[in-house]
Amino acid sequence: MVINDLLKLGLEKLSKREFSNPQLEVRLLLAKLMNVEKTYIYAFGDKDVSEDISNEFLSLIEKRSNGYPLQYILKHTEFMGLDFHVEEGVLVPRGDTEILVEYVLNYVKTRYGEEKVKVLDLGIGSGAISLSIAYYAPNSNIYGVDIGDTPIKVSNINKERLGLDNVEFIKGDLFEPLEGKSFDKSFHIIASNPPYIPKDVILGLQTEVKDFEPSLALDGGEDGLDFYRRITSRAKDFLVDKGLLIYEIGYDQGLDVKNIMLDNGFKDIEILKDLQGLDRVVLGFS
Repeated sequence: MVINDLLKLGLEKLSKREFSNPQLEVRLLLAKLMNVEKTYIYAFGDKDVSEDISNEFLSLIEKRSNGYPLQYILKHTEFMGLDFHVEEGVLVPRGDTEILVEYVLNYVKTRYGEEKVKVLDLGIGSGAISLSIAYYAPNSNIYGVDIGDTPIKVSNINKERLGLDNVEFIKGDLFEPLEGKSFDKSFHIIASNPPYIPKDVILGLQTEVKDFEPSLALDGGEDGLDFYRRITSRAKDFLVDKGLLIYEIGYDQGLDVKNIMLDNGFKDIEILKDLQGLDRVVLGFS
C-alpha cells in the first residue's frame, strides 16, 4: 500500500475523534514507523509501505481512535522548545505550564543574575519544569521530588537526553525525603504543578486524560485543593526569607489558592493568566 492510501484510511478513522488533529497525527504516526521526517510523508505520497509497517500503522490508528494519547504512542512531546520523553505513568506536559516556567526563568534572571539559585520542584512528572529551568538557567540547582517510580525514571531519562548535571530527582512524598537533610530554609524557589482536579470532576474529563494519564497526577481531593494546602503549610520551612512559592492551578482556583497562601503568611501574591485569559499560575513570597 502506498503512503497516501494509508493516510486516507487513518484519516477516516481519526476524523471522528474529538480533541485530535487527524491530518497531523496520521503523518506523525507513519513517519515514526517509517523512521523518516514528517516532510518525507508529504513529499513522497506515492511510495510503497511494507505490509508490516502498514499493519502496525493501522493498529496504532485504532489505538489512537480509542483515545490513547498520541504523545504516549510517539514517546515524546515538546515543551519549552525541548524534546521530552513521555510514557504511561507520567502526565503529558502542557503548554499552559510554560507560563510558570517562563515566570521562574525571568525571576531568576532579574532577581539573581548569575548567582547560584536553589529550586525545589514538587511533583515532577516527566521532569518538564525541573529540566526546563535547569536548561535555561544553568546557574540553578534543581531538586525534583515525586512519589512515583515512573516519574523518577522518566525524568532521569530526560535529564540524560538533555545532558544536564544541575538537577537531582528524589523519590518521596512532597517534603518528606528532604526532612533532616540540611534543606531547611535553603530554597530560593519552590515550584509545583500539583494534582488539582476535584475528584468528582475527573470522570468528566476527555478520554485521553481520564482513562490513560495517571490518576495520581490528577486527583486533588474533594475540592482539588489538597496539595496546595499541604505544600503551602510547609513551604516556609524550606524557603529562604522572601523566597518564591509558585503554583500552576486550575482555571477557577485562583482566589482559593491565593487565600491558602495568605492564610499561611505569604505576601505580594499574584495571579497570572494564560493565553485564554484564564487564571493559570499563583505565586507569592515568604
